[in-house]
Amino acid sequence: MISEKIQSALNEQINKEFYSAYLYLAMSAYCNVIGLPGFAHWMRMQYEEESLHVTRMYDYILNQGGEVHLKAIEEPPKEHGTPLEVFEQTLAHEQFVTQSINELMDLAVQERDYATQSLLQWYVTEQVEEESNVNDILAPLRMVGDDKGGLMMIDQQLAQRAAPAPLTPGQ
Repeated sequence: MISEKIQSALNEQINKEFYSAYLYLAMSAYCNVIGLPGFAHWMRMQYEEESLHVTRMYDYILNQGGEVHLKAIEEPPKEHGTPLEVFEQTLAHEQFVTQSINELMDLAVQERDYATQSLLQWYVTEQVEEESNVNDILAPLRMVGDDKGGLMMIDQQLAQRAAPAPLTPGQ
């Protein structure tokens, strides 16, 4: 059985994960508008991945006998600036999520909730990957600056991102 304190904190995190998905969907739309379909595709795949993060936490709460409380999702910005600024915002957002996951882990340790610690360890590992992936895109973006040819090459690379693997039972 999940404690009220852990349940409440996980429900707050679900809202943050939903916002992440919403933010990346907004960024995808923005990238389409500015003529970067590869960037838009990458953000759309990020949206789908964040949606899976929500589902994992949602299922965990229910499987632990808890209740999911869905809250309003804040509206994301409509404008995101240059492609470099889009990914700088993405990194800052992922760092925010990492901090939030770390705080959840601190709570689970404090509460001696080993099942939730196990769940959160997956998110800790995932956040390391998320930040690394964004940094791997930021490096060439910083290198090419405003060079349109360089941006088009990066756009083509980002268009190759595969869809996230669906969750299997027990994940």
